Amino acid sequence: MQTFTDSSVQSAMSPSDHQLPGTEHIPENVLQLLSVCKILLLQGVDVVDIALNSDEQLTTSSKFLPGSTIGKHIRHARDHFELLLAAITSPPPYILCYDTRTRNTPMESSRSAAKNAILETISSLEEKAPTVDFNHPLTLNAITPHMQKFESTFGRELWFAALHCIHHWSVVRVITGEMGVTLSEDFGYAPSTLLYQGRVAPLGMAKI
Repeated sequence: MQTFTDSSVQSAMSPSDHQLPGTEHIPENVLQLLSVCKILLLQGVDVVDIALNSDEQLTTSSKFLPGSTIGKHIRHARDHFELLLAAITSPPPYILCYDTRTRNTPMESSRSAAKNAILETISSLEEKAPTVDFNHPLTLNAITPHMQKFESTFGRELWFAALHCIHHWSVVRVITGEMGVTLSEDFGYAPSTLLYQGRVAPLGMAKI
């Protein structure tokens, strides 16, 4: 059985990363949520960079979840962050739709492409997210399958992208388990669950 530890996540949690130069003007709640998003995305980097040892593992279909692959779940989790970033970098009013999908991308079948794509998303988040007020209004269009329109805010949708990522990491955990790859004990668990269980983890007790 293959096991890995989340080295990228641990390096992201170093004390010097808690208050980067030039971030003094950014509200604490913004820095906190950006840190959570970064930790989650770096967990994905560690999966493709450390836990897996071949590109084929990204495209191997799950035995228990037919049609599901690690590559598809990692791409889809990242997509929500990218769609949100695209919305806030367009001229207001901000319009967002998570149902816009880009499938069969290189990151679904290449570990190096997946790693680079996730790191690019982290860089974009760090650059763009602090420039938008968390309470800035945002309209979310959704297919439910009926067309629906919801009023939200940028901060709320950034947190949703993080929760959505956790959901897909939990599925990734199942698929890697089928392969005999053991991920870190906190991978795929929501912060509320980790806190309830008293778990010491980057998004658990060690974070507060």
